[in-house]
Amino acid sequence: MKLSIVTTLYKSSEYVEEFYKRITKEAKKITDDYEIIFVDDGSPDDSLQKCITLHQQDQKVTVVELSRNFGHHKAIMTGLSHTQGDYVFLIDVDLEEEPELLGKFWEELQNSEDLDVVYGVQESRRGGWFEQWSGDVYYKVFNYLADEGHTAKNVLTTRLMQKEYVNNIIRFDEKEFFFAPITEMVGFNQKEIIVKKLSTSVTTYTFIHKYNLLINSIFTFSVKPLYMMFYLGLVITLFAILFTSQLFIKKLIFNINIEGWTSVIASIWFFGGLIILFLGIIAIYISKIFIETKNRPFSIIKKIYRGLK
Repeated sequence: MKLSIVTTLYKSSEYVEEFYKRITKEAKKITDDYEIIFVDDGSPDDSLQKCITLHQQDQKVTVVELSRNFGHHKAIMTGLSHTQGDYVFLIDVDLEEEPELLGKFWEELQNSEDLDVVYGVQESRRGGWFEQWSGDVYYKVFNYLADEGHTAKNVLTTRLMQKEYVNNIIRFDEKEFFFAPITEMVGFNQKEIIVKKLSTSVTTYTFIHKYNLLINSIFTFSVKPLYMMFYLGLVITLFAILFTSQLFIKKLIFNINIEGWTSVIASIWFFGGLIILFLGIIAIYISKIFIETKNRPFSIIKKIYRGLK
C-alpha cells in the first residue's frame, strides 16, 4: 500500500464528514492505493457511528474502536501500529490543520531523497496572552530539563512519515509517553514546515491538563530533577557544616552566648518542607517505575472495522 492516513476521534462528530471528503480528495491526487484509519478514543458523541457509516460506504476506511478513552497520544500510537502504507500521514480530525497539508508535505518529502519526515509547526500559537505564555513556559522548561527528545516550539501532531520511521516509533512500549518527544528521540532526517493552525474548536486541554502534562513529561523524559536534588542537598549540607562550625567557634573560643529560637524554628520548617518536596519527587519516579513494571497495554481495542488489506 502506498499511503496510510491516521487520525483520532474525540468529540469530533461535526468534523468527520468534511474531514473525510477533503482528505480523500487530497489522497487521490497522490495515489489510489491508500487507506484512512480513524481511531475512536472513547468519544462520547456519535463520531464512531459516522465513521462506521463511512466504512460501509468506502472500504478504504478502517475504524479502530477503543474500549474507552485512553488519551490522544495513546490513540495515535494505536493508529500508527495498524498502518500498512509506505508513507503515513498523521493529522487531527478537527480541521485545525488543513487536510490539504498532505499535498504540501508530500511534495516536500518527494523533493528530497534523504528526507524521512516532514512535520508542521504553528506559525503563531492560538489563544490569548495566557495561552501563548503558558505554551512558551512549557517548551522552555521541558527542553531545559529533558535528557533527550527536545521538541520544537509549537510543534504540531501533523506529519508525513516514511514507514521505516513509523516502525521505529511503535517500538516504544512505554505505558506513559508523550508523542512529540518520542518523534525527536527516534531520529532520522526530519524537516519542519511552518503552517497556520486554525481555531475551529474549543480545546479540551485545560490548564490543569497542561500542568499535569508538563509534570508527567518532565519525569518521563528526564532524570535531572534527581541530580538537582543531590546538588541542592550537597550545598545545604556544606552550608550547615560551615554554619555549625561558626557557632562552635563563637561558643568555645570567644564564649559568646548563642540565642535565636526563631531562626531555629524557621530552619525546621524550611528543611521539613524541602524533605517533603524531595520525597515527593522520588515518589513520582517510583510511580513511573511501578506503572512500567506492570506492563499493562496502553490501549485496548474493542473492535476493528477493517478496510482494505
